Amino acid sequence: MIDPANVLAIVLMASVTYLTRIGGYVVLRNRTLSRRATAVMEAAPGCVLISVIAPDFVSKNPADLAALAITVLAATRLSMLPTVVIGVASAGVLRHWIG
Repeated sequence: MIDPANVLAIVLMASVTYLTRIGGYVVLRNRTLSRRATAVMEAAPGCVLISVIAPDFVSKNPADLAALAITVLAATRLSMLPTVVIGVASAGVLRHWIG
């Protein structure tokens, strides 16, 4: 049996996620951004990624720390997508092997 409260929570979270994704487009669609604003918008995905992996900086799990080191190394040499793929794959493999 599906709890209606859980369904409502999922629908609300999906709605908020969708609104945040289209919000930037709706607000900025007819504007010409300055060079600085464009640079900020291009850096935003990296900042979000850092906020996701930041808790691993204080992790005591060696697998997480090793995956973090691999991800940081990949970020210094590769673009965003390969870095994310390498980070996720290394975390999964290392957590499976090391624990």
